[in-house]
Amino acid sequence: MARVAVPVTVITKAGVAPATEVNGDPVNAHSVANSGSTFIVARNNGVTPRTMTINLKGSVDGQPITARSVSVPASGTRYVGPFDTTRYGASLEVGVDHADVKLQAFRTA
Repeated sequence: MARVAVPVTVITKAGVAPATEVNGDPVNAHSVANSGSTFIVARNNGVTPRTMTINLKGSVDGQPITARSVSVPASGTRYVGPFDTTRYGASLEVGVDHADVKLQAFRTA
């Protein structure tokens, strides 16, 4: 099945309303359009620490690069990014280990 897209909210000098959270999908994972100034907000709605992963593109000496893991503490929030398009690509591949993780994405204008 296709990855669940997380819409990206553009932050401007005029200000923006908070983005709508997307429920984490541990089965299908997520995609986020990446401009190089994109960052992700991962909020853990549960009482157990959770993990978000972001895949890196490419390989080193023919070996795939290990995904970047971010620990999201119980009832906590992590702001992660920005993501260089050379290393992460124009579309971020984001995974979560549980639906307790709620995602938002932002980028600068």
